[in-house]
Amino acid sequence: MTEESEHKEPLPGRMEVLRDLPTDIMRSLSKEEIQAFLFEEIWPVSLSEKLGQYLA
Repeated sequence: MTEESEHKEPLPGRMEVLRDLPTDIMRSLSKEEIQAFLFEEIWPVSLSEKLGQYLA
């Protein structure tokens, strides 16, 4: 993640989806994965794998 993305607003709708994730999925996410989810268009493979079935 770039330094710029730390100061931007999350992508539209991402915060709402993050709040609705099941507790077990939230517990499995690292800080970096949460930041990528909120601010990045392209996610790390680990995040895609953790959210794949939930967001399908």
